[in-house]
Amino acid sequence: MAKEIIIAEHAGFCFGVKRAVDIALMQQLTKESKAYTLGPLIHNNDMIQRLKEKEVFPIHISELDQLNPSDSIVIRSHGVTPDMIKQIKQTGARLADATCPYVSSIQKKARKYMDLGYQIIIVGDRNHPEVIGINGWCDNTAIITKDGSDLPKLPPKVCVVSQTTQRLANYEKVVDLVTKQCEDVQTFNTICKATSDRQNSANEVSKKVDFMIVIGGKNSSNSKKLFEICSLNCPKTIFIENKDELLADLLKDSTIEKIGITAGASTPDFIIEDVIAKVREIITL
Repeated sequence: MAKEIIIAEHAGFCFGVKRAVDIALMQQLTKESKAYTLGPLIHNNDMIQRLKEKEVFPIHISELDQLNPSDSIVIRSHGVTPDMIKQIKQTGARLADATCPYVSSIQKKARKYMDLGYQIIIVGDRNHPEVIGINGWCDNTAIITKDGSDLPKLPPKVCVVSQTTQRLANYEKVVDLVTKQCEDVQTFNTICKATSDRQNSANEVSKKVDFMIVIGGKNSSNSKKLFEICSLNCPKTIFIENKDELLADLLKDSTIEKIGITAGASTPDFIIEDVIAKVREIITL
């Protein structure tokens, strides 16, 4: 019996990541100027390598003093703190802000409600660059929690926002806990629709298949969450960065009839297409 491949309806580059890549590629204007991104533009090694081939290189914060006024530096879609923007501007280089508009909106909410006297709570991963950036917009005073299990005693006025790639269940847990403790609670479900769409699609597909493939960078938060979701529904779920990590023997199991494929928001189309092509090649041998 021929094996069937089911591809998630929503997979791969989201609007914010595609926009950031497009902005980065537009920066290499002349041979005299150099284009950089502040850190890896996205959590995908293959895409970073492709950008290098286009003369767009990641640069570490400690190397900012090496920039020339003719150079340009791109702020990635995760965004950065106001202090970081100030530091970049002091170099004299051209600044291209590729912060995802959805992330920018969260940053503005954090600043606004801090100024209004609210304690900001960010539902997210403490060490994720997006969360670090948002926290900077409220003077690094935010309470950061994954699911509310570690919340301290809270003041009467709080404002809850979420990292764009968080699971809705985590956000709802925090809102429920905070609502029971505080008198004045402002809540903003700032989980990106692209994230929700990818998680919902992955959830649906992984329930239908015998083997699930999640494609994404190992450092990609949203890809890791897709893997978590799929693993709950399909025990035979693997997490790969590209076609080279796909082992043929895994797909030749006679009990596998349906194979599902999804990809994180920082996974470019060419990697997804390569994986699909390799899966088809393997199952038709």
